[in-house]
Amino acid sequence: MQYWLMKSEPDEVSIDDLAVAPKQTVPWFGVRNYQARNFMRDTMQIGDLAFFYHSGGAAPGIAEFARSVPSLTGPNPVCCTQRDFPSAAVNPYFDPKSSPDKPRWWLREVRFVSKSRYLPLAELRAHPELANMRLLARGNRLSITPVSNAEWAFITQELMGQ
Repeated sequence: MQYWLMKSEPDEVSIDDLAVAPKQTVPWFGVRNYQARNFMRDTMQIGDLAFFYHSGGAAPGIAEFARSVPSLTGPNPVCCTQRDFPSAAVNPYFDPKSSPDKPRWWLREVRFVSKSRYLPLAELRAHPELANMRLLARGNRLSITPVSNAEWAFITQELMGQ
């Protein structure tokens, strides 16, 4: 099992949206960075756990746990269905260079696991044990990043008391 941090703007998909969604799952779409896409497409496996991170708002931070689930793992149809979404004016995720036979963008469906104590970014930065966490690296804007076993254990056991 591997661990991840997946960022979302709370006004797009929040902890509460995921908790009340049908089957408590949502497709993770809108990734527009090749490195984040490659993590999701090539490395993330069904059953991996992730921190669900709210990236917008006054106090960005970790809001919950989620799990990668088997359904809707593959090319992102939202990005390459020109017939249904003919332009970015209608669909901000439309990519005219992505097509069903040569998709550029992928998605995973994630499932709600549990809410956690909200961990603001400032609190994460205060712990030297997390100094190498990719989320905390200067200039990091990736929406999906790996979390090491040690980082996962520290956050879940020491900070969340799980």
